[in-house]
Amino acid sequence: MTIPSDAVSTPAGGPSPGPLPTLVPIAPIASIEPVGAGSPVVPPEFVPTADRPVRLRARPLSDGIKVPGHRHAWAQVAYTARGVIQIAVADAAWIVPPSRAIWIPPDVEHSLQVNEPAYLRTLYVYPDAIPAGLDHCRVVEVSVLLRELIAAIDVPDGVNDLARELLLGRLILDELRRASPLPLQVPLPRDKRLLTLCNAILADPARAWTLDQWARYAGASPRTIGRLFRQELNMSFVQWRQQAVLAQAIPLASKGYPLARIAHELGYRSQSAFSAMFKRAFGRTPSEFFAPAGGAVTSAGKGVRTGG
Repeated sequence: MTIPSDAVSTPAGGPSPGPLPTLVPIAPIASIEPVGAGSPVVPPEFVPTADRPVRLRARPLSDGIKVPGHRHAWAQVAYTARGVIQIAVADAAWIVPPSRAIWIPPDVEHSLQVNEPAYLRTLYVYPDAIPAGLDHCRVVEVSVLLRELIAAIDVPDGVNDLARELLLGRLILDELRRASPLPLQVPLPRDKRLLTLCNAILADPARAWTLDQWARYAGASPRTIGRLFRQELNMSFVQWRQQAVLAQAIPLASKGYPLARIAHELGYRSQSAFSAMFKRAFGRTPSEFFAPAGGAVTSAGKGVRTGG
């Protein structure tokens, strides 16, 4: 999603220019290396088929797990009831908070990074069962109904009969089809100079540098950088930076940080300025956006398995 120019406000009062950090929290696929227990290999018992088109694999993942770029012949939905995950494709990245899910179509190369301990439920969907309109990656809200449907299908083999599994799968896909996408995508460029600039901003979103300063850092003129933003990302520098700030707010909010601290860490002088920007982008205040779906913990938070 591109945020309209009249909905963009630029943070003020960030730290003075200085050496940029090397940490890059959102990275293109090529820079993500396998670490820990993450693996792109899907065990055969979870692979969807024409007879069982929606399969679910659930497992806990430790902080720092990274799964390198890979692809599947089927679609998948990654959903965490707790924890924050990061999904990257060739030209974009998403930070996915709890109670949201990301849809990934078949044959799309993607990588996974766990930003804090998470319990990951992954739905694998046989290509012939995919509803119309789900042909692009998107982050959606997990409604109370969708959450309970996922919980109902997240049982050991033999608990649900095949007829029930098929019904649950169809309802899950219908809920996903109806869900509205959320503007959590951070597009990433291919131009190396612009990618250097974007990764540096993502590493330090509170840095209040002007476009001229960022252009010098990237080794290009401000005019060139402005042109590359429009050509490669279809938005201005200010609009892209706004999108990056919104993405960085997610892991901070999921950790329970107060809004005043989130606003400060992202370069805003006041909580009210940050909240106003957030509401323009999402149509809701930060506290409304990050409130648990349905308010109460239900069966979706029960029965957590510790196996692979």
